[in-house]
Amino acid sequence: MEQIGHFIDGKRVAGTSGRTADVFNPATGEVQAQVALASQEEMDKAIASAAAAQPAWAATNPQRRARVMMKFVDLLNRDMDKLAEALSREHGKTLPDAKGDVIRGLEVAEFCIGAPHLLKGEFTEGAGPGIDMYSMRQPLGVVAGITPFNFPAMIPMWKFCPALACGNAFILKPSERDPSVPIMLAELMIEAGLPAGLLQVVNGDKSAVDAILDDETIQAVGFVGSTPIAQYVYSRATASGKRAQCFGGAKNHMIIMPDADMDQAADALVGAGYGAAGERCMAVSVAVPVGKSTADALIEKLAPKVEALKIGPYTAGNDVDFGPLVTKEALTRVKGLVDQGVKEGANLVVDGRGFSMQGYEDGFFMGGCLFDNVTKDMEIYKTEIFGPVLSVVRAETYEEALELPLSHEYGNGTAIFTRDGDTARDFASRINIGMVGINVPIPVPLAYHTFGGWKKSGFGDLNQHGPDGFKFYTRTKTVTSRWPSGLKDGAEFSIPTMK
Repeated sequence: MEQIGHFIDGKRVAGTSGRTADVFNPATGEVQAQVALASQEEMDKAIASAAAAQPAWAATNPQRRARVMMKFVDLLNRDMDKLAEALSREHGKTLPDAKGDVIRGLEVAEFCIGAPHLLKGEFTEGAGPGIDMYSMRQPLGVVAGITPFNFPAMIPMWKFCPALACGNAFILKPSERDPSVPIMLAELMIEAGLPAGLLQVVNGDKSAVDAILDDETIQAVGFVGSTPIAQYVYSRATASGKRAQCFGGAKNHMIIMPDADMDQAADALVGAGYGAAGERCMAVSVAVPVGKSTADALIEKLAPKVEALKIGPYTAGNDVDFGPLVTKEALTRVKGLVDQGVKEGANLVVDGRGFSMQGYEDGFFMGGCLFDNVTKDMEIYKTEIFGPVLSVVRAETYEEALELPLSHEYGNGTAIFTRDGDTARDFASRINIGMVGINVPIPVPLAYHTFGGWKKSGFGDLNQHGPDGFKFYTRTKTVTSRWPSGLKDGAEFSIPTMK
């Protein structure tokens, strides 16, 4: 059986802790590999190596660092199929979706090629008599990222690309459920010219996470995962004096106004709700049609689309809409929440719990589920299900519909489908959510903007990638300069002021 270790000092190394976790093929339910879980000593070694390599990298000019990103982008394109296949094999998502995972990370690497411009400071000539003042953006040192299973290519690149472009060294602790692609990405960074030691991939569990959070060398931590763990990471990291950027759960609403194109809205909901088996933090999990006729029309169009979803292993290629959930535990949890929704009185219009695929009976597959007449007091409304389940919550008016995402504890993404510009502008202005789509169901910003949720979906002052990524991974130093000729009149004992 394949043994997956770590990536330390520019090469793959075997784990030495004696502890491992199983890596499953979600389509078959079989254990296909074992991944090492790092000891404290292994984490210490990776951090020490990163700390030794970082000063020389920080002293490398930004343009040369950007050239490494240029080459990395070329290598990602060269190995796209190889990366996607490895990703699908461990995660279960379809090959086109896996390629999208890689491409959205690649786009951040492309943005980071602009590091020389993004790292420019500010300058004021003549701030005082003979005094110039300027600022510099400098790297933090060694930083770390703790990333989830659902985007094993994209989110690591969202973290390490800007961090490295800024001159930092990076410790990546990816999900132990699908660990192969992060190591493959690290190998490509070395091939692109990144010096050894600057990108370490250390596989592990909570012990590895805590080692990152408590280590005094690590200056900043980025995290993506569930809200309880995001809160834990944020509080423990900041208590240790680190910067922290932690993103948690979501419950993304899509409001459908009576004037919306109903075919367009239904297609958008099916793709956004069931793609990747709903295992996306930006998946639409709540549809809010306004008015009874809108709701009835939406259900009429949605039900046959959900029933017709094509489910299967990634090896089926483009003939599959989504694949299995990532683990048996995830499948059991999602089915349990659907059971609870039925018990609480929601109308299960389409029931995918009994789905089974011939030849893949032990896989972690589940069909799409569609609920109608869900109310805000139900658990399926309050909880992030993270599975192929869409809930329809009916609203009588726009204000009633708006109140649902406004009052929900999560604030990651939201959308509205309407033909009316005034309604769309009002929605975008008033909603208290970080990412908003207008006739766009999954409003994930492009790489040159920033990604981040509000409320219990995000902890920290700065978002991922875009300009915020460069701000997060650098600190500003301001220099006030006066040359000796300015001291000809002798010492000055009062505090300097503008004269």
